[in-house]
Amino acid sequence: MNGYLEFVLRSILIGCGATLVMDAWAWLLRRLGIPSMSVGLLGRWLGHFPQGRWRHESIARAAPVRGERWLGGCAHYAIGVAFAALLLAICGLGWAHAPSLAPALWVGVVTVLAPWLLLQPAFGAGIASSKTSAPLFNAGKSLVTHTVFGAGLYLAGLLVAKVWPVSL
Repeated sequence: MNGYLEFVLRSILIGCGATLVMDAWAWLLRRLGIPSMSVGLLGRWLGHFPQGRWRHESIARAAPVRGERWLGGCAHYAIGVAFAALLLAICGLGWAHAPSLAPALWVGVVTVLAPWLLLQPAFGAGIASSKTSAPLFNAGKSLVTHTVFGAGLYLAGLLVAKVWPVSL
């Protein structure tokens, strides 16, 4: 199989698997009464781009966008795939054949910079949730969630390597 195609397919499979693990974590948090970001808010944020609006005082109070949950869900998984591609770009396809935990966790932890420095400020929450009522808790929750995503990269990598052990 072409190396590029293998890279793309493994990025998709591993990224979607890791994002699914992250979603299961968010579901668990919600069941425990701990609020978790709705992908609908991500979709709402993206839905305001065509009007030139990328920063909000409060994304929750911004006007809803038609299809925002669908748009946000698609973007959420696409971002997961992009982060999986980052892992494979750094470690090479060899990692996908024999996944190891440390690089996956490292990428997971580093990806917390995206919400801390981009999404949360654009949503009106400030850098690393600094404008929220519980900034340390919220920033820490983001860090833990992205660490779970890193564990998901590893688990999805193991599953994909087991199902698809060799290059075709």
